[in-house]
Formats: sequence, structure tokens, C-alpha cells
Amino acid sequence: MIVVTGATGKLGRLVVQHLLERVPAERIAVSVRDPGKAAAFLQQGVRVRHGDFAQPDSLASAFEDATQVLVVSSNASAYGGDSKAQHRDAIAAAKTAGVRRILYTSHMAVSATSAFLPMHVHAATETMLQESGLAWTALRNGFYAESARQMTADAARTGEVVAPEDGKFSWTAHEDLAAAAATILAEEGRFDGPTPPLTAPAALDFTDIANILSEISGQTIARRTVADDEFERLLASRSLPPAVIAITLSMYRAARAGEFARTDPTLGKLLGREPISARQTLAS
Repeated sequence: MIVVTGATGKLGRLVVQHLLERVPAERIAVSVRDPGKAAAFLQQGVRVRHGDFAQPDSLASAFEDATQVLVVSSNASAYGGDSKAQHRDAIAAAKTAGVRRILYTSHMAVSATSAFLPMHVHAATETMLQESGLAWTALRNGFYAESARQMTADAARTGEVVAPEDGKFSWTAHEDLAAAAATILAEEGRFDGPTPPLTAPAALDFTDIANILSEISGQTIARRTVADDEFERLLASRSLPPAVIAITLSMYRAARAGEFARTDPTLGKLLGREPISARQTLAS
């Protein structure tokens, strides 16, 4: 049985949808904080189980009879929690349940020395997996293209994209990363350890994004570069938590260092087609 955690989130839900195209529903279970939000899965024949990373005792029953578990990474660290501890508990629960392989949603820029703070959690989690004694696969996902859309949501209204100096990002669609995860789960053992970077074929900076938005909207969208401290004040004025502000600024520092610029053909090979472009995501 394959258990997917975080299955009511954007990525997890898409993974389950793609899995249903590849394996029988009775071989799929979901581990979710609120089973009431997963009623649609029940109607499709998927088992729904309560499992919450913040309640590690709940994971034993959530992972029962699983041969593989997809651990969708926690973002608890952005809101005062401990993502590394949650991942450690999930790995321990999988091992206790007799799980054969863990898949983990990592990142293409994973590094213990990355300028982008979440990469430290991914690096620590991959080390935990390596030391767990279980078979494991780290999905080295490209940067979510949805983030580019969210970060430029006001551009049509304001006529500009405001951000610090950046660099290229390998903007990659949730849809494609979910399909790749489902394929790797359905074909167990296709990757041992980290995958190559799972990215769209082109890397774009925010000047490129502004140009695409201009073409899509038919109006001129300018790219305005601001200093990091000015951008920090802008984010604070929106009442964002300090941890979120720190993570956001670290993302731009990492981009300037070229951490997100790499692209790789592996995702397209897994999909059997060209990955969805950033332009398509922005246009949708």
C-alpha cells in the first residue's frame, strides 16, 4: 500500500489524483490532519486516515500496512514549529510500521549551507533518511511556479513587479511534480536516494516574469528592484510573520547566488512530454 501524507494540500492532492491513474484505489491511503476534508478520496475508494506530523502518535495507524510513504515536507518552521522534528517523527513512525521505502519532497537546491533557509531542513531530512536504514528517494523538486504567480499577484493592478535583486529560478508546475511523484511511487525503486533536479527546461528571473506578464496582460509591467531592507519593510507592513519575512529574503539571496538556476531533462523524461512552462502557469 502507498500512503500519501498532506493529501489535502495542493501537491499531495494532485499526487493522489495521478496515482489513481496508475494503481488501483485499494492500494492507496492518505494521511491527513482533517479526514473530513478528504471525503472525495473515500468516494474514489482511497483509504482515509488521520495522521498529523504535529501529533506523532497518530502516524503509527496512518502508516499501518504501508509499503511506501510519501512524506510531503512540513512548513512548520515558517510558523514557529519544528519541521525537522516532524520529519524525524514521520521517518521513525514509518520504520516502526515496517514501511519499505520513504519518498520525501525535497528541493533541487538542497544544501546545509544554502542561503535559502528551508534548504537546511531538506538537507537535514535527507541525512535522516540516509541514516534510517530504509530505502528512500528524495524528490529534488524545482521551485514551484505557483510561487511566482503569488508573488506577482498585484502586478496587473500596480503595473510593476517589486522585488530585491534576484537570479534565475527553475519555475516548475505542481501538476508536473505531482505526476512525477506518482510515477516514481508506482514504479518503486526507479530512483534510490536523491533524484536529479526535477525542473522545467527554462530558468527565469523576475525581469523575465515581468515581460511575460506584460505579454499576457497587454499592458506594460515594469520590474522595479529594491534594496533588501526596503523589501523587508514592505513585507512587514503586510503583517507577515518575522520567520516568513526571513525566509523570503533568504530566497532572493540564494537566487542571486545562482542556487535555483539549474535545469535538468529528468522531469520531462518522467512525464513523457515537455513540462508546463512558467508562462503557462502565469497565464492560467
